[in-house]
Amino acid sequence: MNVIPPWRCALVLAVTLGACAPLAQAADADLRIVLEPGTIATARVEAQGTIAVLLPSGRQQRLDGVADADGNARLSQLDVDFDGRPELVARASVGQVNEAVAVYRFDPRQGRFLPLAPPTGSQAQCGALMGLDVDTANQTLSSSCRSGPMWYVDLYRYHQGRLYLYRAERVLMLGDALEATIFVKQTADSGPMAVWSTFDAAGNVLETAISDGLVAPRNDRPLLAFSGQVVPARVPLYTRPGDSSTRRYLVRDDRVELLDEKDGWVKVRYANPTRGDIVGWVDANP
Repeated sequence: MNVIPPWRCALVLAVTLGACAPLAQAADADLRIVLEPGTIATARVEAQGTIAVLLPSGRQQRLDGVADADGNARLSQLDVDFDGRPELVARASVGQVNEAVAVYRFDPRQGRFLPLAPPTGSQAQCGALMGLDVDTANQTLSSSCRSGPMWYVDLYRYHQGRLYLYRAERVLMLGDALEATIFVKQTADSGPMAVWSTFDAAGNVLETAISDGLVAPRNDRPLLAFSGQVVPARVPLYTRPGDSSTRRYLVRDDRVELLDEKDGWVKVRYANPTRGDIVGWVDANP
């Protein structure tokens, strides 16, 4: 299932998502949340996005929530942690194109709602949950945001009940240097190239691939890398970035997959017809 940022839904440019964020509760209506049979909470947006909650115990709780420029927010209920019970979700448009999102999970032991926040110190581009979309089939959350001219998507999953960064992107800043070394055919609709990374729950990198920075990879498949053709007559293929000598070379028109980038060096994979896959680094610095 591809993850498409909310702006593409607004512009009717979504291709395969199938649905954008669900319609939210009207701002002036109480939201009734059935946490489980016989356990009900109600929530209402107050001034500046503050959420007033009547808990199942009869006590009241106030949550910070989110707010747009007019202090409004939209409430909905959605199973965000895939446990079969709904979470309280608040959404608000911010900065014209972004959507701030706050998610609260009900803790039966404490009898109150607790915020769901992405892990700190990760390589996520959006930081907080933004433009939240829920892929129930693959148990993946997507957070999408615009920063400057670029749209980003961070993908999250759960491990033992805790949210962790599953996939994120890093936009390449190679300019025309890469094109002079490896030509990648793109169209007018292609976005800037980015390194997509898949992480495990401990933050270790499992795989990387260079592809379109505006199209998030499918949640249920390995990363798919762009392929390109070698431009010069001969290009050294190094073992590590920064190496100065090698006995391996690629030649003009060799087709390679682009896997990663570091300091202007690009990691590639070449399918040798007799020796199998050969992986190395190409110096794409100008």
